[in-house]
Amino acid sequence: MKILIAGLGNMGRSHALAHHDHPDAQIVGLVNRSPVDLPVDLQGYPLFTDYAEALAQTQPDLVVVATYSDSHADYAIAAMEAGAHVFVEKPLATSVADARRVVAAAERLNRKLGVGYILRHHPSWQRLIAEARGLGGPYVFRLNLNQQSTGPTWDTHKALMQTTSPIVDCGVHYVDVMCQITDAQPVRVNGMGLRLSDELPEGMYNYGQFQVVFDDGSVGWYEAGWGPMMSETASFVKDIVSPNGAVSITEGNTGRSDDVDGHTKVGAIKVHRLTGDTLIDMPDEPGHQALCDAEQAWLLDAIANDVDLSRHMADAVQSLAICLAADHSIRTGYPVALKDTP
Repeated sequence: MKILIAGLGNMGRSHALAHHDHPDAQIVGLVNRSPVDLPVDLQGYPLFTDYAEALAQTQPDLVVVATYSDSHADYAIAAMEAGAHVFVEKPLATSVADARRVVAAAERLNRKLGVGYILRHHPSWQRLIAEARGLGGPYVFRLNLNQQSTGPTWDTHKALMQTTSPIVDCGVHYVDVMCQITDAQPVRVNGMGLRLSDELPEGMYNYGQFQVVFDDGSVGWYEAGWGPMMSETASFVKDIVSPNGAVSITEGNTGRSDDVDGHTKVGAIKVHRLTGDTLIDMPDEPGHQALCDAEQAWLLDAIANDVDLSRHMADAVQSLAICLAADHSIRTGYPVALKDTP
């Protein structure tokens, strides 16, 4: 299968390496608008600066879109219209309307569309979700991911925040976890946030928090912050509470909030029931590259075996809608009913 990778930042390089090592994949091109340092394994592939030219010349079977969020929708649709299936990094788009436009194109053109929800491919997070569902709801979700980013990582965060807030960029992962556990419809969200650096554009914030209410009575909060001023105390909270107990990540990336491998690390899961506690060790967890390998293998399999991804696409739109509603609430100061999501 011929693969074109668009965007060669951290995620794009990892996805490219996944295809470089996959026996059923052949990379036919890499796209990046500016010069980029590549790992040795990627240096022999054709490198383009223009996405449309790359699509026309390489005629790929699958395009991996790992560019900045504001180009995701247009790049994905262009790839599908050129005859390719698409893997797009999260978030799927920067508006619900654009996300639905991408899904509609996939359905109309009969293309597979995968979205980069990396936690869905992590065995420890799968276990966390299963244990929480086993307790039964309604649930209280207490989730956050604050990153004390400095140097090159802070530069990357500032570039991302030209268009996308931490609440949307990171939040879609953890809202997706909430939705998988409760399997209920979100009703409303309320958010607040603050711009903690003059290096950010006016109107953008690098700290945010929101609360979400589901129609089964479940409630949750999510918090995200980026920047050198962020505290690493309680920077990685993953806690799900039900009437019958709680499920929590006890290890995580304590003290390493800027480590990309630490963002998915579980280490151990503590299951608290009214009758006592159980600690589930999760040894040999996959690292970031192994998870990217699993994501790309999943989509290649879905294409080869014509797997129905309609539920996956609907879930991606739903989690994005919740985070965009939270973003709108933060910017306006008013709660948002999900039916009114902008």
